[in-house]
Amino acid sequence: MSKIKSLIKNLRPMGQCAVITGASSGLGMEFARQLAAQGIFLVLTGRNEKALAALAEEIGVSDCVVIPADLSKVRECIDFYGKAKKYKPDILINNAGFGLYGSFTAASLSKELELIDVNIKAMHVLFKLFLRDFVKQDRGYILNVGSIAGFMPGPLMAAYYSSKAYVIRQTQAVYTELRRIKSNVNVSVLCPGPVDTDFNRRAGITGFFKGITAKQCVSCALSEMRKKKLTITPTLKITAIAVMSRFSPVKLTSYCAYLVQKGKQRIEE
Repeated sequence: MSKIKSLIKNLRPMGQCAVITGASSGLGMEFARQLAAQGIFLVLTGRNEKALAALAEEIGVSDCVVIPADLSKVRECIDFYGKAKKYKPDILINNAGFGLYGSFTAASLSKELELIDVNIKAMHVLFKLFLRDFVKQDRGYILNVGSIAGFMPGPLMAAYYSSKAYVIRQTQAVYTELRRIKSNVNVSVLCPGPVDTDFNRRAGITGFFKGITAKQCVSCALSEMRKKKLTITPTLKITAIAVMSRFSPVKLTSYCAYLVQKGKQRIEE
């Protein structure tokens, strides 16, 4: 009887299945809403169990499964993968991540290390583990969430900018590897600019640039992902910044980034 219950628990509706990390807020939550609207079964994770439960209730508890996890811990990343793979996903939205504001000397070392654990280590672990499965089945999409920040140095947010550079380069490298073996699996990296989410609040700042909506960003990301585009920039303005950053002197782009960050205000804790 216990085996039958276990089998039933791991069953999902036929069709596509998407794993979404960082689904309890911001872009992750919007990815969940839009993919659910497309009839895709969801495996959702994040640390905020209450927010995940509310999202599952909104989407429909029969259309998703919630697996809370603290992805800042590699062991939990691996455990989450083991639980999520039972649903045979063919889409991974590798979205979990956060920012941190402050000069390199003043920023909290413990928070920087947590940022590295989530933005780099968790992304890397889940990217690798799910990709291996997707390559074996020769189908699937992986969307790693980077940032326009990954194309340039980031004074006053050095750890965050650097972490997103890792996401971009890792995705680009794997994209080429997949093309060389003629795999039908596609990987993309989303590189938005400012988006109206709670990102700035968690980073400890208030921004002065008005961002696009999460709905706009996610709609563009999913559309371009399906078209198998490697680097996804949701607006022409962000595309232009990405192009200019490649050809501008490093000192100039670094100084411009500094001015942007300097114009923000720290939220006092």
